[in-house]
Amino acid sequence: MALLITSEDIKEALQKTHLIFDKKGEEFYNLISALHKSMRGSDANASLYWLARMIEGGADPLYVARRVLRFAAEDVGIADSRALLVANAAYDACHKLGYPECNVHLAEAVVYCAMAKKSNLLYTAYGKAAIDAKNTSHLGVPIHLRNAPTKFMKEIGYGKDYKYTPDFNVEDAKQEYLPKELKGKDYLKN
Repeated sequence: MALLITSEDIKEALQKTHLIFDKKGEEFYNLISALHKSMRGSDANASLYWLARMIEGGADPLYVARRVLRFAAEDVGIADSRALLVANAAYDACHKLGYPECNVHLAEAVVYCAMAKKSNLLYTAYGKAAIDAKNTSHLGVPIHLRNAPTKFMKEIGYGKDYKYTPDFNVEDAKQEYLPKELKGKDYLKN
């Protein structure tokens, strides 16, 4: 028996909406960008919408959770360190529960991150430190900071004059922790 598709069948099919989502192409990256930028712009409603577009369209919840986890550190950072805890809990829930149960956990993390104060200080500070680390990897660890597990290492000065900070008041515990060539470097200053 042949199945006949009529023009009425086609009209009815065209009336139904379908979520447009490609898991590998440009639209996928457009959606994750929209989610990220909406959270950065503190728009919780837009953030929820873009999250729903991704999740309902078939995005891997663990991928989305990883992006939110990165956002919590990169864009919220030390302005609200609880964002990292919330994002990590959402990632953990996605891992343990999977879809669809984890959608509310992702929603909580996305809204929390969107509403949190923002600071990219850690992101930029790490970038500066990484450049210095690459350019100065030849510099040795200051001798007072070196571990001295052997008698010989102790004899040649490893760990000598190191101040175990809890044993001192703040002023007496001052010591240099960077190589002398980087003394005074402040990565956390804008």
